[in-house]
Amino acid sequence: MSKEVNSKELLIKSAYAEINKLGQNGEFQKAIKAVNRILSVVPDDETALRCKVICLIQVSKFEEAHKFIEKNRLNSLMIFEKAYCEYRLNNPEQSIETIDSFKDGLLPQNLKELRAQVLYRLERYDECLELYKEVIKNSNDDFDDERRANMTAVVANLTVDVRKSLPEIPEETYEQYFNSACILANQKKFGESERKLRASEKMCRETLEEDGEDEISEELYAIQVQIAYCLQMQGKQKEASAIYADCLRKKPKDPALIAVASNNSVVINKDQNVFDSKKKIRLALADACEHKLNTRQKRAIALNNCLLALLTSSSDQVQQFCQKLLESYPDLEFQSLLICCTQLCKEKRYKDAIEILNKFAKTSKENAFQTKFAIVQLLLFQGNRKEAIEVLLSLGEAKYKPGIVSALVTLYLGTDNKPAASDLLKSTVDWYKTNNVSSGDLSDMWRQAAEFHLRGGASETAARSLEELLKIKPNDMKVLAQLVIAYAQFNAKRALEISKRLPKLETLTTASDIDALEAANWVMSTKAAKKSAIAKTDQSPSTPTADKKKRTNRKRKGKLPKNYNSEIPPDSERWLPKYERTGFRKKRDRRAKDVIKGSQGMSSGASEQFDMSNRVNVVKHSPAPPTYQESTPGPRQQHRKGGHKKKKGGRF
Repeated sequence: MSKEVNSKELLIKSAYAEINKLGQNGEFQKAIKAVNRILSVVPDDETALRCKVICLIQVSKFEEAHKFIEKNRLNSLMIFEKAYCEYRLNNPEQSIETIDSFKDGLLPQNLKELRAQVLYRLERYDECLELYKEVIKNSNDDFDDERRANMTAVVANLTVDVRKSLPEIPEETYEQYFNSACILANQKKFGESERKLRASEKMCRETLEEDGEDEISEELYAIQVQIAYCLQMQGKQKEASAIYADCLRKKPKDPALIAVASNNSVVINKDQNVFDSKKKIRLALADACEHKLNTRQKRAIALNNCLLALLTSSSDQVQQFCQKLLESYPDLEFQSLLICCTQLCKEKRYKDAIEILNKFAKTSKENAFQTKFAIVQLLLFQGNRKEAIEVLLSLGEAKYKPGIVSALVTLYLGTDNKPAASDLLKSTVDWYKTNNVSSGDLSDMWRQAAEFHLRGGASETAARSLEELLKIKPNDMKVLAQLVIAYAQFNAKRALEISKRLPKLETLTTASDIDALEAANWVMSTKAAKKSAIAKTDQSPSTPTADKKKRTNRKRKGKLPKNYNSEIPPDSERWLPKYERTGFRKKRDRRAKDVIKGSQGMSSGASEQFDMSNRVNVVKHSPAPPTYQESTPGPRQQHRKGGHKKKKGGRF
C-alpha cells in the first residue's frame, strides 16, 4: 500500500509541477491533460477541479467549463468563474443572478468588476458608472488604465441623454481619447470629435508600435470607422464612404465594427446602389452581431432594413420586415406604420392607408399629432383639400401654431375661401393675445397676418397684429409706418401718437437728396431718360458748340470680287434675274420647223394671208421696236470662258 500511495503522490506532485510550468508558458491545452491525470487518480481533488475550470476558460471553452462547474457542484466555490462563463456565453441576465447569489458579505473586487461589465452589457449604465467609480477608487494595479477606459465608454453611452450631468473624463491613453471623442459625437460636436479621433489614431500607432502591424490595424479600424461617422455627419459623404469601403474590404475581426460600417454605408447610398445596399444590410443583420451591438444600434439597423425594402418597392418584404420591427421594438410602432402606409401609397391605395392611420390616431395619444399630419399629406395627394382642412382644424389649440396657421391659410386661399382665412387669422391673433403665448419667433406670422388684413380692409385686426410684431421688433421703422397707416383708417388720434415715434424727414435725407429725387427720371424708362438728358444738353446755351463732338459713323470699304477690272463698266442689269434681262431669248423647240398659225386644219398658204406679223404697222404713234444690244458681261462672268465641261459618266 505504501508503494501505491507513494506512486500516487509522486504522480500528483509531478502533474502539479507540470501544470504550473505549462500555465506560466500559456500552454493551457496541455495543462488540461495533466489535470486529467490527477483527476483519474483523485476525482474529488478540489484544486485539480478548479485548475481544470481555469484551463477550460483560458482556451475559451466556456460552455464546457460551465457544465463542468455544475456537474461537480462547484457553484458556491467558483461563483466568479461560473458568472464569467455565463457572461461570455451571451447570457448576462443569468450572470448577474449568479453574482448576486454571493452571500458572504460584500462582493470581492473581482466580482464587482465583473458585475460592472455585465451591467454595461445589460445597458444599465447608471449603475455601471457608480460601480466603476467604486472599483477604480479601491484598486491600484496595472489594469487601472483599462478600467478608466471602460468608465469613459459608459459615459459615452450616457451622453445620448443630454439631461444627465457627467463626470470629468481622463484622457491619458488612446482608448480614453477614443471614448472622449464618442462623447463629443453624441453631443453633436462632430468637428471636435474628428480632431480628437485623429489624435487617438496617432497615439494608437505610437503605443502599439512593437505589437505588429496586424494588431495595430485591428485597433485602428474602430477609430477610422468613427472618423468616417463624424465626416458623414458633417456632410462629407464621399470621404466617409471611402473609409467604410476600405474597412469592409480588409475584413476586420470585430463583427460589431462590420455591422456599423455596413449600416452607415447603406445610409449614404440611399436609393442608389441598391444591390450593394442589400448586400451590406445582410452583413449588419448577421447573427454574429446580435450580442455585440447595443439596443440603440440594433434598432437603427432594423429600421434601415425596412426603409431599404421600401426603396426597392418590394411590398411583401416591407410588410414582413415591419412586422418583425414591431415585434422586436414596440416603441417603433409609429415608424413601422408609416413605412407600411407609404408602401400602400406607392400602390395608389390611399384610402387603405388613411383608414390605418385613423385607427392608430384613436388608440395612440402620443403620436396622434404626427399621425394627423400624415393623414393630411395623403389627403392632399388625392387633391382633397376640404378634408385636409377639417383634419388640421381638429388639432385643437395646436392649430394656432405658426406652421399650421400658414398651411390652413394656404388651403383656404386654394379653395377661394378668403373670409375663412381672414377669420382664422383674426382668431389666431385673439388667441395669442389672451393666452400670452410666446413660443419661438412669431414675427413672420404677425407680419403675414397684418399684410393679409391690410389688403382685405380689416385695418383693426391688422393693427393688432402689427402691435404684437412691434413688441418683438420695437426698432423696425417699417412696422411702425404700417401701424400708422392701419390706425389712420379708423383711429386718427392713435395714428398721430404713433407717428411721433417715426424719425424726422431731416434726419433721413438732405435738401440736395430731395432735389436729386425730383430731378431724377425714375418714372421714365431708361431710353426716355437718356433722350431727355441729351435734349437738355443740346438746348442749354451755356454749352459751347466747339466742345461738342459730332458722332460720325465709320464707313468700311466694301470687298471687291475676284478678277475685278475697274476699266470695264459694270453691267447695269447685273442684279436682275436672267429671264428679265434685255438679251434673253426663250429656247424654242427645234423640232417645230414650220410654224402654223391660224385655225386648226388651215394650210400654210392660207396662214400667210392671215399672218399679221408680216404687215406694216400703220399706227402713227406706235413706238419704234427696241433694237437688241448685246450686254457686256459682269465682273463675275469674265473668267467663265469655257463654261462647264461635261464630265465622264454623263453628269454635269
